[in-house]
Amino acid sequence: MKELQAQYKRILADYIESQTERNLYIGQNFIRQLIQKNVTPEEVINIHKASMEEIYPELPAAVSHGYDFLIEIMVHFGLTLREHQSLLEQQEELRIEMNVATKIQNMLLRTTVPQSSAIDIGMVSVPIRKMNGDYVHFLNEDEQYVSVAVTDVVGKGVPAALCMSMVKYGLDTLEYSNGNPSYVLQVLNRIIERSVDDSMFVSMFFGRLDVENGLFTYGSAGHEPALYYRASEKKFYDLESKGLLLGVMPEVKYPQFDITLKDGDFIVMMTDGVTEFRKQADIDSREIIEKLLLKYIHLNAQQMCEMLYKELQKLQDFGLEDDFTVVILKKK
Repeated sequence: MKELQAQYKRILADYIESQTERNLYIGQNFIRQLIQKNVTPEEVINIHKASMEEIYPELPAAVSHGYDFLIEIMVHFGLTLREHQSLLEQQEELRIEMNVATKIQNMLLRTTVPQSSAIDIGMVSVPIRKMNGDYVHFLNEDEQYVSVAVTDVVGKGVPAALCMSMVKYGLDTLEYSNGNPSYVLQVLNRIIERSVDDSMFVSMFFGRLDVENGLFTYGSAGHEPALYYRASEKKFYDLESKGLLLGVMPEVKYPQFDITLKDGDFIVMMTDGVTEFRKQADIDSREIIEKLLLKYIHLNAQQMCEMLYKELQKLQDFGLEDDFTVVILKKK
């Protein structure tokens, strides 16, 4: 340290005497050497103080005390800076891990929207964060039936994504089995109740459409009621189906109901991120959604979903506070 101080003193004295760019450049290069030798900021100030006292033996005591104060401040500054850098590194690691988890989720939970000459299907699902707490799963059984599950996990982030993977696993295992909503919900409830944390619950609306005769069978596990538009009456109905959230109790029975879709009828399935207007709690959100659907009823199902998303974003000043998922099944 004495040798470093002697070098610094010579560089400082030359700068004080000449104050040239060359002197400053030499000082900057010397600082790089100090960094390589892991000299701390407070030690640099201490070297500077000692050098000034040697160059100016009559240095006022007040100036010397000022250096002492600066040294103490820099000790705290160094500790705080290292802590801050450590937090930044941790945040970067979490960001990278979250990006990887998001890619894995998108790959694992990918679903294909069925194509049918008798039914028009549209879907929009937009997460509020990187990880989506909503999930839509389609089953197309020999083109005779089209089934859709609209799911919302009570929770966000990685835990919700892991829970959603269990939901997809359960739905995949049921692809070639009895697809009645009551049975599907009962099986999924048992899987989730045994496999996930007690604090994690799942809501789901499950519907199965017999494409040939238009019979739509549905059931719900604590999910937002779907909307049914009957074209002959130009009127909306709520598809209420009370059932307990998935994962709460091991043995639960879920009722199922039937409606028959005629040409021009459509079903709108959604999560509560569509219907909850937190910034405008006094507004009847479902009434607004119905008016918007009628406004764009001339469009195909996918366009209707997209316009509904855009309009509701605009209505809430582009400040949606939950995952947004809507699926429309429209009888051609």
